[in-house]
Amino acid sequence: MKRLVEQGKVRYPRLSEAGAQTVRRKHKVHPIIAVETEYSLWSRDVEKEVLPACRGLGIGFMAYAPLGRGFLTATMKTLDALLPKDRRREHPRFSPDNIGKNAQLLAPLEKIAAAKKCTPAQAALAWLLAQGEDIVPIPGTKRRTYLEQNCAAVNVKLTKDEIDMLSRAFPLNVTAGTRYPEKQLAGLGI
Repeated sequence: MKRLVEQGKVRYPRLSEAGAQTVRRKHKVHPIIAVETEYSLWSRDVEKEVLPACRGLGIGFMAYAPLGRGFLTATMKTLDALLPKDRRREHPRFSPDNIGKNAQLLAPLEKIAAAKKCTPAQAALAWLLAQGEDIVPIPGTKRRTYLEQNCAAVNVKLTKDEIDMLSRAFPLNVTAGTRYPEKQLAGLGI
């Protein structure tokens, strides 16, 4: 990566799905500008080591899947909400055994969204934005309407009590199922 920067082929190096040790090691060789890893209310494991490492080194954090692959929109509480060939059906968090358990987590998010007159997705993004100015959520979307709703989340201001309520409702490791199938988990750098 350092040579690619020196050759002018890469301007801003970043890492994806890297553990804290990898971030520190790579940053010593050449400064890393950002680390990209899944981070949302239901995927908070980066708070233990990765996010503190990034903050200690002044590295920005790009949170992919900030809406839990659509789950935090509160529109998919059963498998019936997913098309038969939807890839999420392969993810343990969406398995028949886990999706119902995970759906029970949504009540506080929906309550805050209703009080703020916003969507659950906007409230989930507002929580993530409240975690620090060094965090940039990168939600994926297929429709302009959702893109506009996601962008409007910057206008949703949660109170400290609301942020704390959501943090308590979605503590570390509360989500039933891993974020990827076992074979994919083995390939991650964290």
